[in-house]
Amino acid sequence: MQSSILWLLCSLVLLCLQHSVASRRHVVKPHPDHHQPQCFTKEQLSEHNWMQQFSGSTFKWDRYSAVTMVPHLEKIQGDKKRHRMNTDKKCPSFKSISQDDFKHHNERSISPWRYRIHEDEDRYPQKLAFAECLCSGCISTRTGEENSSLNSVVLEQTMMVLRRKPCHDPPATFTFEVDYIKVPVGCTCVVPKY
Repeated sequence: MQSSILWLLCSLVLLCLQHSVASRRHVVKPHPDHHQPQCFTKEQLSEHNWMQQFSGSTFKWDRYSAVTMVPHLEKIQGDKKRHRMNTDKKCPSFKSISQDDFKHHNERSISPWRYRIHEDEDRYPQKLAFAECLCSGCISTRTGEENSSLNSVVLEQTMMVLRRKPCHDPPATFTFEVDYIKVPVGCTCVVPKY
């Protein structure tokens, strides 16, 4: 008899606990616009204040050399076009270059590289400086010529960008999504993989 009363008492306590826990549960209903992206017209995108919503007010694009180098590269490319300078991707020989010609670290490296502007209309920033290795091998410090016993490989930096996506409603508007890309920032010399 006592065991049945004890069993009944335990059942009542468990039932009360279940009811208490169930009554304290609070179901959070999502805001109707929670998953609705903010959409912008082309005119609004030209104002540049839309960017703060996606990247935060303290985010600085100029911390990336791929962004800060673009105006400099555009100026150089403009000068080369005006003077019809050769812009071929070619592995240099250190024999034919004087020490005065070595102005930048990408030119002094035994795995030299150059920068080019990579453009993507659906990305912000639209223009980024990408490094390209000039040699498949590395420049020998003894001979000044390319040596294929080593490999030049690109070094990459992960960078946050914004990707432009079309909105479905209203038409002719866009939103942005955060994306992370690998930006080639330089080259280095490595032992080949076998």
